[in-house]
Amino acid sequence: MKLLSKGEPVQFRQMLKALGVSKGERDLLEDHLEHLVDAGKIVKLPGRMYAAAGSATGVRGKLSTHRDGYGFVVPEDGGEDLFVPARYLREYMNGDVVEAQVIATRRDGKREGRVTALVQRGVTEVVGRFEAVGKGGRVIPDDQRLGYDLFIAPGAVGKARSGQVVLAQITSYPSGVRGLEGRITEVLGEANDPEVEVLTVIRKYDLPYEFPEDVLAEAGRQPQQVEEEMLADRVDLRGRLTVTIDGETARDFDDAVSVAREGEKIRLWVSIADVSHYVHEGTKLDAEAYLRGTSVYFPDRAIPMLPEQLSNGICSLNPDVDRLTMTAEMLFDESGDMVESRFYTSVIRSSARLTYTTVKRILVDKDEDSMATHANLVWDLRLMEELSLRLNAKRRGRGSIDFDLPEPQIILDLQGETTAIIRAERNLAHRLIEEFMLAANEAVASFLEQTPVPSLYRIHENPDPLKLKDLAEFVFSFGYELKVQEDKVNPVALQKLLAEVEGKPEERLINEVLLRCMKQARYSAENLGHFGLAASSYSHFTSPIRRYPDLVVHRILKRVLSKRMKQSDKEHLEARLPETAQHTSRRERIAMEAEREMVDLKKMQFMRDKIGEEYDGFITGVAQFGLFVELVELFVEGMVPVATLPQDYYVHLEKAHALVGERSRVRYRIADRIRVKVASVNEARKQVEFALAGSQGQPVQAASGVVTGESYAAIPIRGKRPKPKRR
Repeated sequence: MKLLSKGEPVQFRQMLKALGVSKGERDLLEDHLEHLVDAGKIVKLPGRMYAAAGSATGVRGKLSTHRDGYGFVVPEDGGEDLFVPARYLREYMNGDVVEAQVIATRRDGKREGRVTALVQRGVTEVVGRFEAVGKGGRVIPDDQRLGYDLFIAPGAVGKARSGQVVLAQITSYPSGVRGLEGRITEVLGEANDPEVEVLTVIRKYDLPYEFPEDVLAEAGRQPQQVEEEMLADRVDLRGRLTVTIDGETARDFDDAVSVAREGEKIRLWVSIADVSHYVHEGTKLDAEAYLRGTSVYFPDRAIPMLPEQLSNGICSLNPDVDRLTMTAEMLFDESGDMVESRFYTSVIRSSARLTYTTVKRILVDKDEDSMATHANLVWDLRLMEELSLRLNAKRRGRGSIDFDLPEPQIILDLQGETTAIIRAERNLAHRLIEEFMLAANEAVASFLEQTPVPSLYRIHENPDPLKLKDLAEFVFSFGYELKVQEDKVNPVALQKLLAEVEGKPEERLINEVLLRCMKQARYSAENLGHFGLAASSYSHFTSPIRRYPDLVVHRILKRVLSKRMKQSDKEHLEARLPETAQHTSRRERIAMEAEREMVDLKKMQFMRDKIGEEYDGFITGVAQFGLFVELVELFVEGMVPVATLPQDYYVHLEKAHALVGERSRVRYRIADRIRVKVASVNEARKQVEFALAGSQGQPVQAASGVVTGESYAAIPIRGKRPKPKRR
């Protein structure tokens, strides 16, 4: 340890010389060093270099564990996740805020570490199924990442019966001598009750789903119609033909659009509900909206960010009533370039509440009945179509990346049971509104940045350099070139790649691999640009009813337009916005996880009676333990465990996204078409288990177009099984 006390890394070779270690003692020294690494006293770096643990960078963040025991520390500062082996996590749980120490950096540049201290417990309550044992019992958590069952002592069971879903408070956390203990505080109900299933997800993700009385009272005091005195200093757009276009089941309408031709140019008005007029900073309504961060959407209901009096009432741009709005007015030339823009508070009166289906019938199907019913709107809708095509061409030309992947739509009966899973339609009307909202968001972000004033941006950073390098090597094997310069790639290059593979057998495969390279978009007080949209400035402005960041941007924009932005206001924003960005990004991720779990649950219900049935599918993921397969017809994903594959030893080729049989050389690769049968449905794990169909159990068709059964001799597979790596 004296060699490392100065804080400088020391090579293994230098240690041998400095300590006078003989050739026969080298293994003993190496074992001793590995023991010190495991103990967290020293850190192993690339190139067989070692440093004192205190000289390495510490990491503080939230622990995210996998059900297999290992985990990752997600740094609070937004850096790269730190991998933590299972042996260092025995007393820690998913969601805990911890401090960790880097103990090694692997050859691929990824860091490995160990948790050194608990900062704050992330879980205080557990939702799960109760099993009675004597006068006590245990709660099997719905969230398997917790890694522990919760033991309930006699006298702490309450009125719970075996098999019911309960909420339990943790009274004792895991230690070296005891497990997780707690007491039942609430019985949610029977496990298969659809309402209980929804409550389970709500409680599991700690979603605020009931508004406090004082918040409802504050919302109830808001007017439900626009009064004349509210119109002072607002631009009156009530004379313009303005429409909303949303889904059939939408109840809150926060954006409306209008267009006009000016020679070869087209003027666009995007008017957004002025939520900031009713929800002021510092009020109970605002605090509750901030807490929620976003609305959450389940197949059968929504958990709104704002009470119904606002979200479906005075803030919703319902037809034939006056509504207060914030308008982005933009003029575009024939190339789709924005040549003018201005922003202002306004008042509109929506002329019609249109649906995506209605607009499709008019513009795509040329349905005579629909066109006759909306005769006064047809000309404007055609002009909107023309403008949206201009904007789309402009955006794609600069490199904006569109993953137009199919999404499932869950069809429920009156009892909340899943009756069908169909492909959600995405037509011209969806793309039309999307282009207009993207244009408005980008225009507002650019305006605020040029003002300049502190603001909240929607950012999407460049893909991970290592993943980019792997992607370039991967597509090269198919004959495509992807230029990566200085660990970055130009979005235009990715767009070009997507265009080149369009319609080819490998299109789905390359799309899937490319999607895995992308980072997750998030909110930030610092403008880092939006890689996916190839936009230098981008904000969320168009959905303040359901997203808190949009409400923040509205307030900033309104203050700038009124010329009331003081230096003290800027200082307040600079201090507040980083935390707002972090919080709303976190709430967005939680909402997405809850929504995904609810959809997965409905899929499980749908597959209950499909055991033994066969379906065509695509491999969507490959891991050492098996294949993930999505069914073509049903949009249901399940897993084929590696133990059920034809007898062989399978090697996971991570960069090739494939499992390859060492003896048979049969390859299962992401995006390969495959025939499977439903083996079982594990609702507790929210997982469908498949088995390969057919006698040989081989892929039906490889993504590259090669028929199954070909020997992949070009893939280097060693005769020996890989030696387990020390982590």
